[in-house]
This record gives sequence, structure tokens and C-alpha cells, in this order.
Amino acid sequence: MERVCFLLRVRKDRLEEYRERHKAVWSDMLTALRAAGWRNYSIFLRDDGLLVGYLETDDFDAARTAMEGTEVNARWQAEMAPFFEDLEGQRPDEGLLRLDEVFHLD
Repeated sequence: MERVCFLLRVRKDRLEEYRERHKAVWSDMLTALRAAGWRNYSIFLRDDGLLVGYLETDDFDAARTAMEGTEVNARWQAEMAPFFEDLEGQRPDEGLLRLDEVFHLD
């Protein structure tokens, strides 16, 4: 199992709307994430826009590829892209910065 942590930056003027959108994530998006192997997925957001995501999966590359193949992910990424800074033309799921795990306590 892989534990994956990543960073993104949400625009400060969109923080509240971003939070609201994640109170009602589309059911077909949740289904697609589960089917693609995303488990124990959490998103944390600081007031300055720093977003930290965490998930567990058997194979992150395969889980990302599975999501890329879904229509719901294309719609979700298109709707969420304006919320983020520094994507340089990438979708949010392409522009995330994955962090290296340096310690884990079971």
C-alpha cells in the first residue's frame, strides 16, 4: 500500500467556495475515486490557501490513470481548476506536488 501526500495552493479569494464545493462532492465522483482505488482520502486546507491531500492506494500511478479515464473526473477537474494557483495550464490532478514520506509510525 502507498500512502500519498500532496500539496496544491487554493486562491485566497476562492477559499470559502472551495470548502463549500467539498461539502457536496458529486456522488459519481466519489464512486469513481473508490473504483480507481483511492482510499482513506482526506483534504486539509489552511486559511492562506495551502491545501494538503492524503490518500492510501495500492498503486498511485494506476489510481491516477484510472481516474483520468473517467468522464466525471474530466468535469470535476475543469470545474476545480479556477480555484488553484500555479497550475501552469495543468489540471489540478496533474499539477499537484507529491511529497516524499520520510517517517511513518504504525
